[in-house]
Amino acid sequence: MQFSSVIKSLNALNSNRFFQFTIVSVIILSALTIGVRTYDLDPVYLQVLTIIDVSITYLFLFEIIVRFIAEGHSLAFFKKGWNVFDTLIVAISLIPIDDSEAVLLARLVRIFRVLRLISIVPELRILISALIKALPPMGYVLLLMFIIFYIYAAVGSLLFDQINPTLWGDILVSMLTLFRIVTFEDWTDIMYETMEVYPISWIYYLTFIFLNAFVFLNMMIGIVIERMQSEHDAYNLEHDIGEAAELKHIHEDTRAILARLESLEKQLSLNK
Repeated sequence: MQFSSVIKSLNALNSNRFFQFTIVSVIILSALTIGVRTYDLDPVYLQVLTIIDVSITYLFLFEIIVRFIAEGHSLAFFKKGWNVFDTLIVAISLIPIDDSEAVLLARLVRIFRVLRLISIVPELRILISALIKALPPMGYVLLLMFIIFYIYAAVGSLLFDQINPTLWGDILVSMLTLFRIVTFEDWTDIMYETMEVYPISWIYYLTFIFLNAFVFLNMMIGIVIERMQSEHDAYNLEHDIGEAAELKHIHEDTRAILARLESLEKQLSLNK
């Protein structure tokens, strides 16, 4: 009973908004201390920053322990990727910076502690999860973009090599030039240069920009938005909030009503 009451208390602490706000504030403070260390400071201030850094590390350790115990058992805790990420960050942060062969690693991990904001703030977790899940379909769009880049680079190298070998000398240089064009970096200067020899070469540039800067870019944006919506719905279902949760309850109630009607229909048929 005492252990269950401890778990309840830790669950309440872990769900407490003030506790979560404190952790977020400490993560931001950790980021600020990292930035301050990049300046030339008096040794006294460096000592103060060291004390703050150690305090932050132990507070993170306490928070991980609270979440671990509140979960009930270790397997459930480590099934979540964000929990594994937080645990690794905190564990490596315990490596002492001074007089250690892993000084660089320890300092790098202290920089990456800022990423813990992602695991703490649900909205940021949704964004990152959506981005990760959007990578496979985005990969096919990137492959199609590469094919278009390659074709246009080959054509540009054949047509414009004599005009400006620096920009169109070979297919690799041509692809770099096309990347400059698709990012709208002084692309009109390149176009006007080739138009002096080929007046209708503007078709080459406009079609390339239309395909890559408008069509493919919007396809990527659409993929990311779609994944973000699905991740948002999944989060709402998990926490039983929002329209997705309401629709789920409606579907469940509808199935229950249909099942009840079917059982009543069977009873009536048997009574007959």
